[in-house]
Amino acid sequence: MSKISKKVSIVMPSVAQDRIITAAAKSDPDAQPLTPIQLKAMVPLKALRGRPKSEKTKQLLSVRYSREVIEYFKSTGEGWQSRMDEVLLQYVAQQTLDVLE
Repeated sequence: MSKISKKVSIVMPSVAQDRIITAAAKSDPDAQPLTPIQLKAMVPLKALRGRPKSEKTKQLLSVRYSREVIEYFKSTGEGWQSRMDEVLLQYVAQQTLDVLE
């Protein structure tokens, strides 16, 4: 005995039914079809998702820090990793200045 598919089948309307549906939609002022300009301006939802790409990308790295350093930065709240990165960037900038002098 064959199994019955549980997939929902989509039945497309006939040309006559489509004309009736389109006429009903056009008669509703709150449900007007999109204009060609509106359709052209649409962007796929996938393109809008997620965080925008950063111009300055960061590199993933596994590193070990002392417990005191981690506890301190975590105690400063959300964004502690970015603050830690900022401190390291300041250190690098200072070392660069020291070498130039």
